[in-house]
Amino acid sequence: MSDKPIRRVAIIGTGVIGASWSALFLAKGLNVAATDIAPNAEAELTRFIEGVWPVMRRLGLSPGAADAKLTFTHDVAAAVRGADLVQENGPERIEFKQKLYGQLDELLPPDVIIASSSSGLTMSEIQKGAASHPERCVIGHPFNPPHLVPLVEIVGGAKTSEDTIRRATEFYAALGKRPVRVNKEVPGHVANRLQAALSREVYHLVSEGIVSAADADTALSWGPGLRWGVMGSLMLNHLGGGERGIEHFFEQFAGPMTAWWKTLGQPVLTPEVQKKLIDSVYSEVHSRSIDELSAERDEMLLGLIELRNKVEKQGVVEKQAA
Repeated sequence: MSDKPIRRVAIIGTGVIGASWSALFLAKGLNVAATDIAPNAEAELTRFIEGVWPVMRRLGLSPGAADAKLTFTHDVAAAVRGADLVQENGPERIEFKQKLYGQLDELLPPDVIIASSSSGLTMSEIQKGAASHPERCVIGHPFNPPHLVPLVEIVGGAKTSEDTIRRATEFYAALGKRPVRVNKEVPGHVANRLQAALSREVYHLVSEGIVSAADADTALSWGPGLRWGVMGSLMLNHLGGGERGIEHFFEQFAGPMTAWWKTLGQPVLTPEVQKKLIDSVYSEVHSRSIDELSAERDEMLLGLIELRNKVEKQGVVEKQAA
């Protein structure tokens, strides 16, 4: 597989994830050809790009970045013509994916990477549709919204080549993303599994009346969530152990922590349990709209991203001066 530069990306599916990917790629100076079968997809995509472009300016546009580099077509073959990489964001249905990958496998030269944003399906199953060149198919799963959140999970299938994984990783990293290599396929990859584990206990605590939705969210976002926005759980465990680090942490907390594990909830999301959760959430929401809450989330995400970028740049400068 060649190492030709990736300058043109085809976006298949322009819903929430596909539109966000499009904004990021455009902000990084790439040419983007998008396609979606929905009749109003082009107008929705254009509206989204216009809405987030000031945010992309704030984060910093790459040389040559322009929203005018976006083209749209309802024809998949036209969209992928001349593409160096395809970012696929289609429905989470394996039959649909396999059929689409068979079509793409016929349309594209063998050195063009086909990356899927799939959050639940495995690449080993998806790439069965690409009979000729399954080695160029890989999961490139972002975290929502991709134009803001840097994480992208790289997962190969049984027939994905190491060269494809390397090229995909280098591509996303060059965009400022934070690629994570997932070495074994598991449902939900990594970040969603971590979310699922936490959500399970939140649902248990709220549905059992131990805490309200508002207080559960406060406990997370003003407690461990603040720290998780700076360092990951294992690094924080290392700090929690004091001068002796992670070794001392396990000496002190392994016993209590594993005792808590035995009491963690196993909630069943029956209609009654869901209603308790929904009612508690709306008590926290009050009169705020989805748009208002999204804007609040994104503004704080931007502030955190800008701060982390600043601290990391200072660290690089200090290392170079040392």
